[in-house]
Amino acid sequence: MDMCGQAVAQRVRRDHVVGTLYILASALCYGSMAIFARLAYAAGVDIPTLLLLRFAIASILMWGILVVKRMPLPRGRGMVMLVAMGAVGYAGQAFAYFTALTYASAGLVALLLYTYPALVALLSRLVFKHPFTWRQIFALAAALAGTAFLIGKAGDGQPAGVFFGLLAALIYSIYILAGSRFPKDVNPAASTAVIASSAALTYAVVVASNGFHPPVTGGGWLAVLALAVICTLLAMLFFFEGLKRVGPVRASVSSTIEPVFTVLLAAVVLGERVSLARAVGGALIVAAVLLLARESAPDSGINHNRTGA
Repeated sequence: MDMCGQAVAQRVRRDHVVGTLYILASALCYGSMAIFARLAYAAGVDIPTLLLLRFAIASILMWGILVVKRMPLPRGRGMVMLVAMGAVGYAGQAFAYFTALTYASAGLVALLLYTYPALVALLSRLVFKHPFTWRQIFALAAALAGTAFLIGKAGDGQPAGVFFGLLAALIYSIYILAGSRFPKDVNPAASTAVIASSAALTYAVVVASNGFHPPVTGGGWLAVLALAVICTLLAMLFFFEGLKRVGPVRASVSSTIEPVFTVLLAAVVLGERVSLARAVGGALIVAAVLLLARESAPDSGINHNRTGA
């Protein structure tokens, strides 16, 4: 291999490592969502109001960053994609997920949602002709098995619950694949700002119909702020930074470490017990992430735009 080829290979490996770290940071941010959401619910906020505040605060902060740094906004197809990902993708996935919870147990809905790495891999193969490797297949199987151990007994559910749970996974899968195909003028900061704003507008319509029920304590407002900054703004920024480097399949499998972080944070913050089954599940997911980390190149066919936040 000549010097130019070695330099390219080193850059690819570096991007792969950095991208994986971004995805893990995003999963840690998303994984803390259940902790902050529980604190917010205890302060009297309802789900539509919480989602409105979450996305509204995140979008205001992100627009402020864009203005200060004078970052350009995407145009044309890029802007249309971002608006659709926020108004339809984020809002639609949340609607499907919370609707599923009314027809099925939380465990079953969570298991259905975490089929999204398999859906991402399948759709990536069918739509973008992305080739699979045996390493990816083993990692995907380990991640799915680990998720099953981690979540535990699924419980029963009506057919409508299964439908909406799988719909939530499908919408999220399409969201991830769409994010991997951004035009070159779309950067993670602009993506986060537009998507969060579009989702906020969607939930503003819902709150206008159902009423505004904010937290009644200072602690509740701090939890909402944490959801907006940590679980939305930072989580989305990190995810898009990682996605453009490692591609949709690796990003989705690596993201399954999110419930591992949730379990660990619940144990530390809320004192919840970590069972043997959950420990086994967490170990399987970590093994899947490490297995993918040994691959030398990111997924093909993704946007390698280097305009970052």
